[in-house]
Amino acid sequence: MSKEPIRVLIVEDEPIISRDIAQRLKSKGHEVVGFARSRTDALEQAHELRPNVVIMDIHLLDGHSGVEAAKQIREELDLPVIFLTANSDNDTLSKAKIAEPYGFVVKPFTDQALHTAIEIAMSKYDGEQQIRSELDRLYDLVEESANADHFFVKAKGKLVRLRFSEIGFVEALKDYVGIHVAGQRYVVHATLQDMEDRLPAKHFMRVHRSYIVRLDKIHAVEEGEITMERTERKVPIGGSFLGKVRERLDPL
Repeated sequence: MSKEPIRVLIVEDEPIISRDIAQRLKSKGHEVVGFARSRTDALEQAHELRPNVVIMDIHLLDGHSGVEAAKQIREELDLPVIFLTANSDNDTLSKAKIAEPYGFVVKPFTDQALHTAIEIAMSKYDGEQQIRSELDRLYDLVEESANADHFFVKAKGKLVRLRFSEIGFVEALKDYVGIHVAGQRYVVHATLQDMEDRLPAKHFMRVHRSYIVRLDKIHAVEEGEITMERTERKVPIGGSFLGKVRERLDPL
């Protein structure tokens, strides 16, 4: 059985260099799924295209650092990023480390150096995913046996415990969900239905096709919107859910 090609997003502000990298990658059997020149474009394409790996120039066209873009991609999508840089000095490398890259390729580079960096990055990433999967199964067993009041999510390379009582609301984000806890948002790979099945129904309610709220975190309901406690964030109420929301809140 043939091996699936590695899907690569190239983030580089020089079109000539981007095309050169694409040709090099294709010659090694990889698939280039997109090109980006700025931080904003890189984030949008990473969310939309879901590449296996991102090749990121440290210095981008819009003045933003590739380090900032890589850090956000890692936090939101948990994708491996390989940095391209013309500078391999200690200062540049130290600043880049905060994004936890899976490798560095120094310009000018050979086809083999680029290919090797991708293979090593994917091997490291796959190993991490396997470990996390095993940890998830372990925590699931612990939760089931202890009738837990929480669950764990992966955030910035570690497992974070979120208590049900601390969650304000959950929103759908395409193939992901955002879990809002005390002003922070944790983005995890799941569907809103997965979350609805996992959260205790006596405390949580789906109020829109894209939102679940914790009932005792609701501050006010008016004109088809919910204002959450201790925040100005508004959560919409879907038309088909409005009657059920009123029933659950049981106003005097």
